Amino acid sequence: MSAGSIEIYDLRGLKCPLPVLRCRKRLSSMQQGEELLVETSDPLAIIDIPHMCREDGHSLLEMMPIGAGHRFRIRKA
Repeated sequence: MSAGSIEIYDLRGLKCPLPVLRCRKRLSSMQQGEELLVETSDPLAIIDIPHMCREDGHSLLEMMPIGAGHRFRIRKA
């Protein structure tokens, strides 16, 4: 699924550490500079996703609450 040129990755319903593990795997298959929208419902994702971005060098462009979760916009390093 995509919104324009940004891919949407729905990880709602998954609990820690699965959102980070799956996000990391998806980013590994993407090209540098591509963006990924990640949607999660795990409350720990607001800590874990930014931490993963810092560890792996990706840019966390946006983090916003949505419904019962959060959406993250990440640019692959």
